[in-house]
Amino acid sequence: MEEIISEYHIPVLYYETLENLITDKNGVYVDCTLGGGGHSEGILKTLDENGLLISIDQDQQAIDFAKNRLEKYGQKWKVFKNNFENVDTVIYMAGYDKVDGILMDIGVSSTQLDDPERGFSYRYDTKLDMRMNRSNPLSAYEVVNEYSEEELARIIYTYGEERHSRRIARIICERRIEKPIETTGELVDIIKRAYPGRAEKHPAKKTFQAIRIEVNRELEVLEIAITKAFNSLKKGGRLGIITFHSLEDRLVKTMFKDLCTGCKCPPELPICVCGEQPKGKLVTRKPIAPKADELKFNNRAHSSKLRVIEKL
Repeated sequence: MEEIISEYHIPVLYYETLENLITDKNGVYVDCTLGGGGHSEGILKTLDENGLLISIDQDQQAIDFAKNRLEKYGQKWKVFKNNFENVDTVIYMAGYDKVDGILMDIGVSSTQLDDPERGFSYRYDTKLDMRMNRSNPLSAYEVVNEYSEEELARIIYTYGEERHSRRIARIICERRIEKPIETTGELVDIIKRAYPGRAEKHPAKKTFQAIRIEVNRELEVLEIAITKAFNSLKKGGRLGIITFHSLEDRLVKTMFKDLCTGCKCPPELPICVCGEQPKGKLVTRKPIAPKADELKFNNRAHSSKLRVIEKL
């Protein structure tokens, strides 16, 4: 398989994604999470002359960045600014009813994470933001400064799986009485105060993840998008999803399993009365994880998993 241009990084699970997603090189495919355009370019390179890729991103900055990379593919590529929870609408706007394959690479793109101004990373001291769509009225600033202590604790525990969630929420609320918490650096200092000892990983990692998920409604959007994407596939079409943490992967695994299960009758019934048939079959019985050689050059790949389902 052809290497992507060296000036761009190779996205997570690049080759595995292309091998498991593309079944018809003259088909129509959707990249729901354009980001830096790595997976999109891989799909475009793999498709034959009559193939088409539709890319989606809610971040205009990502679209502008990717256009410089992908406009050379001409009529083979269409791009739409939208949230991928509206994937079915975007497919319709592109002139199609059903497509051959859909990809979702969930989480923050490298271009967003590496941009200090976006406020996604605890490595930079900048304004609290974390919005993937900058027109979104809710940012990390509002979550940190306006949510109640109870709400903050719930979010940090549920979305960050952070065992010190209550203590972090309490210190945030105590600190913001003096003046609003305005920067990522201030938030990192607060989180560090909440940790009783030395943490194995950066103490802010889980809390930042939780706030980002809340700001962008990530799990809610993912659940909606999976349903719409699967319904938008042709028979034999495939949906591939790359996740980066257990909450996302658990949701994908559960929804894929449900789509591949026929009878939904209670187990105590002796025979099936619902008549339900499986709607899909798993292409990946177990999630595909990155190989050792990928982990050497891409540290962000460590927690990634790829699951693929095919529509029956």
